[in-house]
Amino acid sequence: MTKATGTHGATAAAPPTVDLADPALYGAGDPEAVWAALRRDHPVHWNESPDGSGFWVVTRHADVQRVLKDTATFTSAQGMRIGHNPTATAEAAGKMLIVTDAPRHGKIRRVISSAFTPRMVARLEQNMRTIVREELEPVLAGEPCEFTDFAAVLPVAVICDLLGVPKSDWRFMLDSTRAAFGASDVNPIARLEAHAGMLAYYAELVDFRREEPGEDVVSAMVNGLVDGVPLTDEEIFLNCDGLISGGNETTRHATVGGLLAFAADPDQWRLAADSPDRMDGVVDEILRFTSPAMHVLRTASRDVEIAGRSIRAGDPVTVWMPSANQDETVFEAPERFDVRRAPNPHVAFGVGPHFCLGGALARTELRVLFTELLAQAGGAEPAGPARRLHSNLIRGYESAPVLLHRRDGRERR
Repeated sequence: MTKATGTHGATAAAPPTVDLADPALYGAGDPEAVWAALRRDHPVHWNESPDGSGFWVVTRHADVQRVLKDTATFTSAQGMRIGHNPTATAEAAGKMLIVTDAPRHGKIRRVISSAFTPRMVARLEQNMRTIVREELEPVLAGEPCEFTDFAAVLPVAVICDLLGVPKSDWRFMLDSTRAAFGASDVNPIARLEAHAGMLAYYAELVDFRREEPGEDVVSAMVNGLVDGVPLTDEEIFLNCDGLISGGNETTRHATVGGLLAFAADPDQWRLAADSPDRMDGVVDEILRFTSPAMHVLRTASRDVEIAGRSIRAGDPVTVWMPSANQDETVFEAPERFDVRRAPNPHVAFGVGPHFCLGGALARTELRVLFTELLAQAGGAEPAGPARRLHSNLIRGYESAPVLLHRRDGRERR
């Protein structure tokens, strides 16, 4: 590669030698320091992989937005994450939203979005509130709890509700989703078996919704047309997968990270609890501060230059949302969790045509959950060390033991 230079032409400090694809960096390392060094000296950096391949790393807020918005130059159809399986990606391209380009991407997206009627959205929010209140009761009982377990329930329940999964099957989907997409300590065979079980369930659900359509996403996909042609079962299965994995991970890890941020700064807890009418701003800061979706991969479809670096057609390009959300030129004191932060132009859900389809739903989940949590709990404290996920895709927690205190200070025994 060419010699690195700073933004003003002077020779820059040597780039970090750490491999950003290494999951260990995010489990036990300091990725924030790596991102900060890259933003300062190498905002567009070639990451050399151990096998001799590599990928571009884009770390500044403006450049991240540019890549994500410019779908003519940066395609999604050749994979959306580091380490993807090229064969599986090729089979899913043009069928699964996250690896589909315009114009087909927009057409599939419209089919799925058609399920989000006002009545369905109102039903989802009411169900969210009921679920949160039921799940909060035991964690406010005065004993330490594993908060990752609490945080896992609502997202999967909401996605199940959204897809049209009967409530009697929500526990199956929760357990299967965690095994297939979640905990890193699940062995590969068990992960494959869990995913196979989910695919078999989708097949049953599609058949059921063909006979008994409802107000849900699977019913919308079963009856939807793209260019006058129905979606295939494979397309429906792939997009069910995308919705349930994406919808689960973002909200779950934002919930855990947000709670730990509040526990570390009780003043922020009090500010948020005293201003329930400003919960939308609180949610935005939780999303910015936690940034659960770590990177997105695109492939350059033509030669292009970003921040003085020449990217060639065919090069893989990764954008890093947590880094963009810590960009010092956009956010004052970005390392500080500040529920009063405004404006807050974070990119936790991406930008452009691939902006997270479930972003509005995830915001509602977080607003409902933290409104109830801040109303019923007077504070939280760690009950043991939190343990980060070893993942280069999801910024989150494997474990987070906490003790929640009832607002009135009288835990139930």
